[in-house]
Amino acid sequence: MSIKINTSTTWVGEVDWEIRRFHGEEYSTYRGTTYNSYLVKDKKVALIDTVWQPFAKEFISNLIKEIDLSKIDYIIANHAEIDHSGGLPELMKEIPDTPIYCTKNGLKSFKGHYHKDWNFKTVKTGDKLSLGEKDLIFIEARMLHWPDSMFCYLTGDNTLFSNDAFGQHYATEFLFNDLVDTEELYQEAIKYYANILTPFSGLVEGKINELLKLKLPVDMICPSHGVVWRKDPLQIVKKYLEWSKDYKENQITIIYDTMWNGTRKMAEIITQGIKEVNKKVTIKLFNSARSDKNTIITEIFKSKAILVASPTINKGILSSTAAILEQIKGLSFKNKKAASFGCYGWSGEGIKVITEELKKAGFEIINEGIKILWNPDNIGIDQCKKFGNKIGKIS
Repeated sequence: MSIKINTSTTWVGEVDWEIRRFHGEEYSTYRGTTYNSYLVKDKKVALIDTVWQPFAKEFISNLIKEIDLSKIDYIIANHAEIDHSGGLPELMKEIPDTPIYCTKNGLKSFKGHYHKDWNFKTVKTGDKLSLGEKDLIFIEARMLHWPDSMFCYLTGDNTLFSNDAFGQHYATEFLFNDLVDTEELYQEAIKYYANILTPFSGLVEGKINELLKLKLPVDMICPSHGVVWRKDPLQIVKKYLEWSKDYKENQITIIYDTMWNGTRKMAEIITQGIKEVNKKVTIKLFNSARSDKNTIITEIFKSKAILVASPTINKGILSSTAAILEQIKGLSFKNKKAASFGCYGWSGEGIKVITEELKKAGFEIINEGIKILWNPDNIGIDQCKKFGNKIGKIS
């Protein structure tokens, strides 16, 4: 299947309706995804990115219906990750001498992945490739989200091919942002940003400002996953700028695991305590052992504060709590507050373990947390409510 984007560009990618986990098992994709590849025809022809390896043969078969492969003059490889470059080995069997344009870091990545000496051409920001009437301008986008990442911009059509930036894992029969459910689209866009790009927010802001300084008109943004932004394409750029600036809403997220429901009861009572003093704040509760971790991360991204809880086990914490804390630490959230709580039966080290991990993750610790022996009794319930009252008053 191919979809005409405009007079010069055709989408020649693949829609993956079935995928439910991405980056190994790290990212949930309950709405599937797409692998976007773009064919640009001028006097010369450029293919921008390919698809994930399992779709490679289908990709080549469909591409042949669109163009004689020998007429592809250039291959633009914006990023070496396998979901973008997985079609290259099959493609290069057909057109082995075709030049592949990538960054210097991209060259290292491609050789590391495929161990092939294809006809690589390295480019840097500002380099141009003439297609005839129009040019492709290359823009390095280091660490958005790999060292090798780059964008390219097509003059004349004012199209930005942004690779992983501005994308979403979102399978749809419609290619364009104005044809899909906006709420669904932004749910997937913020999830994508929160789980993948958060550690690089400073670089996101810097790269966007760099792009804006170039004063290039942008009529369309074509990412490598999800929809093409053709209606008000800069709306997603504005959102990225907003998200990159230590984003938070009036929300508190509570993440807990529990053994015999004592810690769960604490979470619910603390929620009541927060609501007693702050009726406007959004509160979301997640059992970390039973909830999707990427959903939890997205809600943390939206929050001004989080509470993390586990009963004490073997002088430590439950494994799901430890796992989500490790993921939180790697994402380098900024300007957020946190505290811990949990039940215990013997020694009660759990909340101290959690608090230390939250400190390492860069959170401002609200207090040293609260622990309840075995299960909240009337005194414990009152303590939890008062703890919630204090949390509810934070700004």
